[in-house]
Amino acid sequence: MTVHFIGAGPGAPDLLTLRGRDLIAACPVCLYAGSLVPEQILEHCPPGARVINTAPLSLDEILHEIQTAHGQGLDVARLHSGDLSVWSAMGEQLRRLRELDIPYSITPGVPSFAAAAATLGQELTLPGVAQSVVLTRTPGRASAMPSDETLANFARTGATLAIHLSIHNLAQVVESLTPCYGEQCPVAIVWRASWPDERVVRGRLASIEALIDNTMQRTALILVGPVLESEDFDESSLYAVGYDRRFRPQSADSPFATPTDKSET
Repeated sequence: MTVHFIGAGPGAPDLLTLRGRDLIAACPVCLYAGSLVPEQILEHCPPGARVINTAPLSLDEILHEIQTAHGQGLDVARLHSGDLSVWSAMGEQLRRLRELDIPYSITPGVPSFAAAAATLGQELTLPGVAQSVVLTRTPGRASAMPSDETLANFARTGATLAIHLSIHNLAQVVESLTPCYGEQCPVAIVWRASWPDERVVRGRLASIEALIDNTMQRTALILVGPVLESEDFDESSLYAVGYDRRFRPQSADSPFATPTDKSET
């Protein structure tokens, strides 16, 4: 028996990985985060599967369902939205499973920031503009932030910021970022990325608050940084003519040249 933690993706049912789909289809028990995971993904469950929405359950109640399945020798598909590596509450479940000696596996999913970038038609790292993406959030009722993990500290790097779970703190976001990025720094807010009702609002730090209404809540991602508007960036050397690389050696003297390359000179 194994508990299979599966990242169900950002919302669009066809952004589920093939591995995730196959694991769901093989598990007679499915626990899913009903507030965020689309019901279409549950169509992959096998006939007769026990399907449980964990949104109203406590951690103890979720573990009780898993222990029950464990006692019956039934594999469990545990579905979370997006990818499991960030803000999934998976860590506390894994710790309990290790204490109970219950096996588990982890299957990654498409994260919401990647879906949002795709919606914007945007690369978040452009040569000469930004080469880092910071995934962060503001403090909330469920989780505080470590003292050094502030938006102001991250802003000093000039990186592209993907600010999750913070649309309700938009005023604080603007106040924290404006001193480093400036009032004219571009901002994009993507609500329910990849869902049929997805919405995008673009603006600047100085104007973005006035462009948002109270219908965009919870699942909105705030992206901030010069890359969102930059056309004046360097081209990568990766595909540049004359760039010596393993898959395109430029001469017989290249450290990447093969014996065949050298014999042809």
